[in-house]
Amino acid sequence: MGKEKKSGGCFGWFIVLIVVGAIALALGLTLRNKFHKGDGDAPVPGPPGAVTKKYGDALEVALQFFDIQKSGKLENNEISWRGDSALQDGKDADLDLSKGMYDAGDHMKFQFPMAYTATVLSWAILEYGDQMNAAGQLESARNSLKWLTDYFINAHPEPNVLYVQVGDPDLDHKCWDRPEDMTEKRPAIQINASSPGSDVAAETAAAMAAASLVFKSNSGYSSSLLKHAKELFTFADQNRGLYSESIPEVQTYYNSTGYGDELLWAASWLYHATKDHTYLDYVTGSNGESYANWGSPTWFSWDDKRPGTQVLLSRVSFFDSKVASNANLQKYKKTAEAVMCGLLPKSPTATESRTKGGLLWISQWNALQHPVASAFLAVIYSDYMLTSSTQKIHCDSNSFRAADLRKFAMSQANYVLGDNPMKMSYLVGYGDKYSQFVHHRGASIPVDATTNCSNGWQWLESDTPNPNVATGALVGGPFLNETFVDSRNNSMQTEPSTYNSAVIVGLLSGLVTTSSVVTSFT
Repeated sequence: MGKEKKSGGCFGWFIVLIVVGAIALALGLTLRNKFHKGDGDAPVPGPPGAVTKKYGDALEVALQFFDIQKSGKLENNEISWRGDSALQDGKDADLDLSKGMYDAGDHMKFQFPMAYTATVLSWAILEYGDQMNAAGQLESARNSLKWLTDYFINAHPEPNVLYVQVGDPDLDHKCWDRPEDMTEKRPAIQINASSPGSDVAAETAAAMAAASLVFKSNSGYSSSLLKHAKELFTFADQNRGLYSESIPEVQTYYNSTGYGDELLWAASWLYHATKDHTYLDYVTGSNGESYANWGSPTWFSWDDKRPGTQVLLSRVSFFDSKVASNANLQKYKKTAEAVMCGLLPKSPTATESRTKGGLLWISQWNALQHPVASAFLAVIYSDYMLTSSTQKIHCDSNSFRAADLRKFAMSQANYVLGDNPMKMSYLVGYGDKYSQFVHHRGASIPVDATTNCSNGWQWLESDTPNPNVATGALVGGPFLNETFVDSRNNSMQTEPSTYNSAVIVGLLSGLVTTSSVVTSFT
């Protein structure tokens, strides 16, 4: 009897071991499927992992260009060759418009690209603030953003008035001087109900709505930003018109090709900031029908916000089940997928215009803007896919995974950082070889030089490398044949801009660690 009892017990334990083993195997397979949904797929995102040194170093460099571009009375300035400037900006309108940033290598404050810079920087912080923090760069990003939003608040003194330019571009471009030494007149130019600018007003609304989420821990400041955003959106929507028609002189510099995309972009950000379905109805209703251009991918830039809007509203489709079934909301997501399909080099619908080194090449002037902005959108969309366990997107007969999008984004970042036929970094201050003749007034003139508007041209024409390094400047980039002429007079290739900086900061922030879980903005 004892032996039989012992034998039965062993058999029972054997059965238990089989069951436990089966459960362990099933759990293992489940985890394997969760973390490895196919060859080369990235893990399901979690908290930020170890910082990738290359991208972490590049992110630190890139953020410094915002400090270089700051106007006004500088605080905690670590740029040795920069000082206070434009302290009287806005005085002709009884406003303090001394803050803000110069848009590029000159000393103009153009609101349209400046607001886009702030919107993109806000988006980068909202998506990847945890990764920025892991790399030790979140505070720098937030400080630069606030320098812009402080300016926007002052530039919007009344519900239907927005100051959208400081400086006379004709006068400004007749000078080559340091911003600290400027003496030319700098008029403040406004839009209003009789001289509208729906595009620039809506872009500023988008920037302030997005920033209100970034600064939500500072409830008073966040509320102020959101109040301005709502007023500006209403102003833009109810007083429709192009700002470059109201201010013709800007057409040479930042001509707007439409305002419908900015209205949708602003409403999308206001929906995220408020959860007020009025804004969601706005983008999915008749305004979406008129302006979204569903099914027709375009390129994200300071002038075209449609791809950004499509990806931003995909976030709603991916993560808000209460409204995800909205047919027009799904059209934004489908168009975002079409944008992604156009980026992937092996997609049947891939954009053919690329350099031999693999860089997307859309424009001869400032060639890096579009590939870097597109890569930023790609890394965001890939993380949406991972967090939502979306295994594939379909590009005609082919399908692609999140890992494919991330691989594309990395290829564009790596090209910028030196993996290109020129073996140079297009991010100034990163690596051993980068532009020495950046088209940038302040960088080109020695700090101890005595210059004024007219006698500073010698520094533009000098064949000596810039005495000051424009650290973090993302220059215009290569030609299609991948050549780069490093000359100050070659502004097409060597001039940097704050909006270039915003997209490279966003891209690097998305790549600096392993993908992190997409979380609610609120």
